[in-house]
Amino acid sequence: MKTVTFTEFRKHASALFSDVQEGEIIHVVRHGRPIAEISPLHPEEKKVPSWKRPGLRLSIKGDNLSKAILEEREFS
Repeated sequence: MKTVTFTEFRKHASALFSDVQEGEIIHVVRHGRPIAEISPLHPEEKKVPSWKRPGLRLSIKGDNLSKAILEEREFS
């Protein structure tokens, strides 16, 4: 665990985030009081968002779904 001042955090944010990426936990203090804790994500929090996952594919055996819908529209 590393403790840095707010000013130091602003000046060296990129390097500090690299440390966090490697597993380091950083406490940020302002005027001697802790204001933030920056820690790496837990593995379960690194999941791929739903909008980036492959979509659900619907299918039925036999005719194509679109063909069945078109035929249903013709008889209505």
